[in-house]
Amino acid sequence: MYELRPEYAGRLLECPVCHRRLRAGGVAGLERPPAAGVDPAFDRDVFLLRERVLTITSKYEVWAENGTPILYVERPTYLLRTIVAYILGVLAGLMIFSWLGRAAEAAGPLLGPLVLLLSVPLAFFAFVVVSMSLRPLRHVTVYRDESRAETVLRVLQDQRVAFLTRTYTVLATTGEPLARLRKTYLDNIVRKRWYVEAPDGQRLAMAIEDSIVLSLLRRILGSFFGVLRTNFLLLRPTDEVFGEFSRKFTLLDRYVLDLSLDPDRTVDRRLALALGVMLDTGERR
Repeated sequence: MYELRPEYAGRLLECPVCHRRLRAGGVAGLERPPAAGVDPAFDRDVFLLRERVLTITSKYEVWAENGTPILYVERPTYLLRTIVAYILGVLAGLMIFSWLGRAAEAAGPLLGPLVLLLSVPLAFFAFVVVSMSLRPLRHVTVYRDESRAETVLRVLQDQRVAFLTRTYTVLATTGEPLARLRKTYLDNIVRKRWYVEAPDGQRLAMAIEDSIVLSLLRRILGSFFGVLRTNFLLLRPTDEVFGEFSRKFTLLDRYVLDLSLDPDRTVDRRLALALGVMLDTGERR
């Protein structure tokens, strides 16, 4: 038994002895009634995600807090098409490098070295543009179960080539856009963050790395054998924390999406789950 400060009431915490995640201050028999008009799979505060290993396609099993499977997620990799795209990108880069090399010889001793110097970044730029343009879009599909008979949510990758900002569109089962997920690569230099925006552009939420100090250490040391795990805080537009997405300290990729700080469920759980999946597969963790 542990005594905790009042602000921990109702939160999902990890026992330091058995490492199980337990609800602090929970009272048996006081379960929240089901919400009307909400898919039961999303009508909850805690989602447990486990990524399957040794698979080409990114696959996640989503469990309820009690370990019951509730959803199944896939994000295809398209390995063969991706390899072909990279090969064509390399050929495009070599062609640019070869052409600029001949141009450098013709430019003479004064301008030749300058042209040759520019050939390397231009060839690399051609490789990136061609390979990324030919790579297939990797959409995320959330299914009711592993049979994949019923789709309950989709996350569409909007761009093949993205230099500064990449966006994803979250779609309901009816095809209606629910929100847009956006990340800016410049933000990732110091502290990773993702934005959740309504279709009209209004910000709904933000996910940000849990600590600026840990963020900088991760840039230098990487995950350091899993010790510096990348966890995210989920914030409202007012910077109020309403949840967290944390990686468990295990050999396998297991995550906890805890939204217990939003007991009234004002944040759409479909958007929160889509964000949680992208915080892993979208960051290539």
